[in-house]
Amino acid sequence: MSLFRAVRTPLSTSSLLCQGLRSVTGFGAGDAADHKVVPVEEARRFAEECLKSVGAKETHASQMAELLVSADSRGHYSHGMNRLEMYVRDIQQGSTRVDAEPELERSTSSTALVNGNQCLGATVGQFSMDLAIQKAKESGVGWVAAHGSNHYGIAGWYALRACDQGLMGLSFTNTSPLQVPTRGRECVLGTNPIALAAPGNNGDSFVLDMATSTTAIGKVELCKRKDSKIPNGWGVAENGQETNDPNQVLGKGGLMPLGGTEVSGGYKGYGLAMMVEVFCGILSGSHYGTGIRKWIGQHDVPANLGQCFIAVDPNCFAPGFADRMQALMSYCRDMEPAEGAENVMVAGDPERHHLKEVERLGGVSYHDNLVSAMAKLSAELSVPAMQPKA
Repeated sequence: MSLFRAVRTPLSTSSLLCQGLRSVTGFGAGDAADHKVVPVEEARRFAEECLKSVGAKETHASQMAELLVSADSRGHYSHGMNRLEMYVRDIQQGSTRVDAEPELERSTSSTALVNGNQCLGATVGQFSMDLAIQKAKESGVGWVAAHGSNHYGIAGWYALRACDQGLMGLSFTNTSPLQVPTRGRECVLGTNPIALAAPGNNGDSFVLDMATSTTAIGKVELCKRKDSKIPNGWGVAENGQETNDPNQVLGKGGLMPLGGTEVSGGYKGYGLAMMVEVFCGILSGSHYGTGIRKWIGQHDVPANLGQCFIAVDPNCFAPGFADRMQALMSYCRDMEPAEGAENVMVAGDPERHHLKEVERLGGVSYHDNLVSAMAKLSAELSVPAMQPKA
């Protein structure tokens, strides 16, 4: 979720619900009466056992479970437990392999090409980012491109692996085509996220994790379920023109690039999405653009996603990186906010607040609908159900 979101026209309450703000519509938001708090370890246990039940190796299942629960704990519910069933189906239908490991195909002192061999995305991503970190520690920069990967969850999870070791971390992935280029009418690019994590002082950090489309497809689906209109700038109809009807977007239309229409700068989001595709699909030799399988109904088709992982040692450049990073973040946080606005934040602050809330509650707050869906999955897989706190 992007940290800042501009809406050009006043919205009704129902439209505001569709913006996906954590305090309103996230699986972990809303009234306590329709939510259950699940301890982090229990959520992780459940996800891991579900994946192992369909054949995933214990290490691979553990990596994927850790990522899913981390996403939920950080407030990115669209990429947490909500995605577990998708990973299960991919394994069941053979598009995700459980009998392989990522492997190094080409390597130099600072670059590498990885073949993910269609393993779980978290397994490919962790292998690749850890390789980038190793190279950055040895030569200052590590740049790793991977092909043969799958949906890898939140991009920021990989960038943070580098940041936790005092490095700058960057992570990118291509995705199923959901985004229509500026002036176009066909979905060509994915939501193609960008993540950057940069260390400040005393464990503080700048953590940008954003899609290059204006919104996620799941938020359009939410508006459809609520029979609500979507805000301007979210999507286009079959003719390529902006629409407020989620059914047109989900039918033969598509998402708009970050920025919306051309006049409001959507061509910049389109350019960023293309940049991610260059880093991922074009550089790695994976599927790209319309060659990637569709988002819905193709679990039996290998995704062969392309991904890019970069680690940079700031100590190879001007001294005092963390101090300057901290000073910039502090200046923004401490500045006087706009009239009627709350405090100014920097990328990563909403996630930090959410992590504190998880700690306060003693677990992740899941909507009853999600808990029910996971109960059905547990019954199907003969896995002990996820147990909320009493």
